Amino acid sequence: MEPTRTFTFLGTGTSVGVPMVGCDCPVCKSTNPKNHRYRCSVLIGAPGGNLLIDTTPELRLQLVREDVRLVHAVAYTHYHVDHLFGLDDLRIFPMLLKAPLPIFCTAEVEGVIRQTFAYAFHPGTADLPAGWLPKLEFRRIDESPFEVLGERVTPIPFKHGRFDVFGFRIRDVAYCTDVSGIPDRSWPLLEGLDVLILGALRPGKPHPSHFSLEQALDVIARVRPRQAYLTHMSHGMDYDAVSPTLPPHVALAYDRLSFSF
Repeated sequence: MEPTRTFTFLGTGTSVGVPMVGCDCPVCKSTNPKNHRYRCSVLIGAPGGNLLIDTTPELRLQLVREDVRLVHAVAYTHYHVDHLFGLDDLRIFPMLLKAPLPIFCTAEVEGVIRQTFAYAFHPGTADLPAGWLPKLEFRRIDESPFEVLGERVTPIPFKHGRFDVFGFRIRDVAYCTDVSGIPDRSWPLLEGLDVLILGALRPGKPHPSHFSLEQALDVIARVRPRQAYLTHMSHGMDYDAVSPTLPPHVALAYDRLSFSF
């Protein structure tokens, strides 16, 4: 039997998370844990190790909550704060691995990491003990498939407002957060999916950088995956109110949701 892989949602919220600071709306005050959303990150457990996609500001809390003992590699969809600023919490893993942590990202993302976390790359820091700083090994990616931890990963180009970002496909699962447009060349990469994870910010009102619920459902109807999960959700997405309105094969993701593939 082929080894089982797992996909775990560490966070499913938009850039401000849910509850949102200063908001008294019913979703932000909800007692339903499925309405409590850290910023978006996921963990893929494969036979070769754990692949983390994005490092949110809540990364330490996410990893402790899920009892994740080791991350073997990280891939970045893009460099926005809600997907990047937990990077310093990676510094424990090179110490445990006894080697730099592989970081799969574009040249643009690498440049932002080197600027934002400049203290990790100052001359003379290479001799500091492991665990003091994030010890990283950058591995440049583009639109070509790449190998990580024995898995073939296919980047999927998307538009995120005026930004270019990646989704990632591993086998027949595609993770596509922070999407506002799908280039023609990306549609074939979404064919034949068992599971599509797609960002859906809110119902109704369009957003310049994110699909609305209705736009995401239109994409799902075209792609026709066996199962679809919606993520990167604002406090406009009440789990109890929205879930009954969705097609049978579409569901709202929530923090800690996990499935095997």
